[in-house]
Amino acid sequence: MGHDQEKEETPPATQVTVANSAIKDQEEEAWNHQKRTLVAELSQKLITGDLQAKIEAAREVRKVVMKTSGKTRSKFAAAGVIPPLVSMLSCPNLDARQASLLALLNLAVRNERNKVNIVTAGAVPPLVELLKLQNNGLRELATAAMLTLSAAAPNKSAIASSGAAPFLVQILSSGSVQGKVDAVNALHNLSTCKENSVPILDAKAVSPLINLLKECKKYSKFAEKNTALLESLSKSKEGRVAITDTDGGILTLVETVEDGSLLSTQHAVGALLSLCESCREKYRVHILKEGAIPGLLRLTVEGTNIARERARTLLDLLRDTPQEKKLAPSVLEKFMYDIAIRANGTDKVADTAKRLLEDMVQRSMELSKNRIQNRAASRTPAEVPSA
Repeated sequence: MGHDQEKEETPPATQVTVANSAIKDQEEEAWNHQKRTLVAELSQKLITGDLQAKIEAAREVRKVVMKTSGKTRSKFAAAGVIPPLVSMLSCPNLDARQASLLALLNLAVRNERNKVNIVTAGAVPPLVELLKLQNNGLRELATAAMLTLSAAAPNKSAIASSGAAPFLVQILSSGSVQGKVDAVNALHNLSTCKENSVPILDAKAVSPLINLLKECKKYSKFAEKNTALLESLSKSKEGRVAITDTDGGILTLVETVEDGSLLSTQHAVGALLSLCESCREKYRVHILKEGAIPGLLRLTVEGTNIARERARTLLDLLRDTPQEKKLAPSVLEKFMYDIAIRANGTDKVADTAKRLLEDMVQRSMELSKNRIQNRAASRTPAEVPSA
């Protein structure tokens, strides 16, 4: 009793921080050494091992890359794993093909240099062969690989000229949902290649693209890529005929003009305009029959600058009077502005004209809806599609 207890000295906070930092650095260095050793071992197995050793190494490469940082992808590439993995794509053994394909996919993700190196190493021809297989799993992995590799600009020309596009189009009809999405995105990547001397798509792509556009949300990124491809196809005679002949082809484009994002509406109205400009007499009635006017009117107010101009041009073409007699600016806009000036003067002309146009859009939509309902009611039971 009464004796003072010795107080335990607490190390300063800075000392604790320095100690913890030192421990962390040691652990990180140990882990980096372990990774370096693992990269060297796996690369050696892929370069010199027998087939089974290569398959196991390829699977391990995929696992390591998935669990670690992006730098590991570069370290594996520097260790020389890409050429032996590409060689395995041509192996008769399906396990070897799958293992190497998954490893290459993971090496390519978020690494532009690896994407280019994989194509340079000769991956495209065996990937095209994999797209021809009846094995759905390998075929869709090859589609994913084409999508990933085509995202790098230097690769687009080699892939576009490889003959991959027709097989990607087949995926649009027969693949899984993910396979179809990957195929559309890959085809869109390839369609943006400026070095292409000929179009990568032909009219056979129209029907599956229209069917996919029917099913997807019109404002989605997928719809934007899809309509971009359809707009490109509409520039050829065969493409225009295919759009018209495909069940619901023009109607689906009209619905996209009404419900799509800024970009998908721009592409959709571009496709409709291509049709009407190529032969006004042939396509005007088809477009009007599907109730295009409300969506086009709205687009002249709410679309991108390109979409607005296209919508105005198409509205002029859809009028009863011949194209030669069209006025500039659009008769519709001039009519609206004249009314607005008389109603509220020049100060509020823009707001008034916009409000009048929006009211007209609303009334036109109601009339279009009534026409569609009347048309449906007049069909016989045999003509009504089942749910």
